[in-house]
Amino acid sequence: MADPLDIYLVATPGLEHWVLDEARAHGFDAQAAGTGGVTFQGSWEDVWRANLWLRGPTRVLVRLGAFRAMHLAQLDKRSKRFPWSDTLRGDIPIKVEVTCRKSRIYHAGAASQRIVGGLTHAGITVTDDAPLTLKARIEDDLCTFSIDTSGDPLHKRGHKLAMGKAPLRETMAAMLLRACGYRGTEPVVDPMCGSGTLPIEAVEIALNLAPGRSRAFAFQSLANFDQAAWANMAPSEPSHTDLQFYGFDRDAGAARMATDNAARAGVADHVTIAQGAIADLTPPTDTPGLVMMNPPYGARIGNKKLLFALYGTMGKVLRERFAGWRVGMITSDASLASACQLPFLPKEAPIAHGGLKVQLYRTDTL
Repeated sequence: MADPLDIYLVATPGLEHWVLDEARAHGFDAQAAGTGGVTFQGSWEDVWRANLWLRGPTRVLVRLGAFRAMHLAQLDKRSKRFPWSDTLRGDIPIKVEVTCRKSRIYHAGAASQRIVGGLTHAGITVTDDAPLTLKARIEDDLCTFSIDTSGDPLHKRGHKLAMGKAPLRETMAAMLLRACGYRGTEPVVDPMCGSGTLPIEAVEIALNLAPGRSRAFAFQSLANFDQAAWANMAPSEPSHTDLQFYGFDRDAGAARMATDNAARAGVADHVTIAQGAIADLTPPTDTPGLVMMNPPYGARIGNKKLLFALYGTMGKVLRERFAGWRVGMITSDASLASACQLPFLPKEAPIAHGGLKVQLYRTDTL
């Protein structure tokens, strides 16, 4: 029996805890979250399943091995002895990314030359635009090789082609929904839906659709990939739900974008998208659920001074019309959140989002 692999789920900083929670819910033996991700041990089949089914990670890395290297000649020698062909194919090019930290080998460019030499010695082609990425980390004189098994970042589900000015990544949307207690058993309303990421993720969770069902992965180009075993892992038929999910946006173009994205995702029957302003928002269903939104922050888009009135209106509408519902909202500005005058729960860790630090603001049932 093969030794277990060290598998690393790369997570958006601030969302590691929720990626850990999701991984455990899918049966992975993940024990703890660290800064930037979650580590667990498993098989190559677990690697495939994590890429296919987990909504929160941005990538899935697998550690291939490690050795000590005190100087470049040692790195060169040991790279040439490394069992690359156990994982890599000679007909699939690879690119190499190297980082050096607190090591006697401190020049990433020189280290990269030696590692590339080891790969070419094994008959592996190295190019800058290769579909596979080998990540080499040299820290405290320990050189660790990991392979990126995802390829394109996992937020690229394969069906959202149209995006607005400040899109919310699907991985982040899924973990924000999870952090708000959403598990697919209640309706979700997004009053400022943009390209429709939040309601589309919500309905996919309700239908138990695999987030990676519409895309390919880098691990399919590895030497140990088993096509027959992968075919047996294909997602089953969607679950049934009578729930409907809703997105609204004051911009007609955004509403059309979201509608098109829902159709490409195959969930248009369960998602209703319409043009509408926040002041006109009313509960679209008698069944209360979650209002989840990513309003403008004024950091890059919009005039922040004008946003206080928007947030004030948003809070008033939710307080007066959405009794029985919960609210989740992200923003980078605490004063804008305060303008809502909603009974927010204590904040958790800030979340990295597009070069900003944002916070998730949540309420209990209004």
